[in-house]
Amino acid sequence: MAEGTFDPALMDVTRFGIVSLLAATHWAEFPFVRDSMGLSDSALSKQTSYLSKAGYVEVHKGYVGKRPRTWLRLSPQGRTALTGHIEYLQGVARAVQEQGASHQPDELPDGAA
Repeated sequence: MAEGTFDPALMDVTRFGIVSLLAATHWAEFPFVRDSMGLSDSALSKQTSYLSKAGYVEVHKGYVGKRPRTWLRLSPQGRTALTGHIEYLQGVARAVQEQGASHQPDELPDGAA
């Protein structure tokens, strides 16, 4: 049926959004990702920690002048996981479209409204 690789870590819409956003960047500052995703600092930090432990996101902490900064980027492993997961989802979508084009909807069971 579907090609690609289903990745349970990326079924969470927030994690999927973060890795998708990072796929389009080389490095992204924490506030940019936070604001783009509409998350609080703590929510992004929690999801970033999860993705970092999974090996999907790299985190770099440093300073600009005297101000601390955090940068995020998608790791090669994260890019591979995202690509495989997207291919899987596209395969599912194709299968649903093919089934819908050749399959007449069943009637509702008795008693269902």
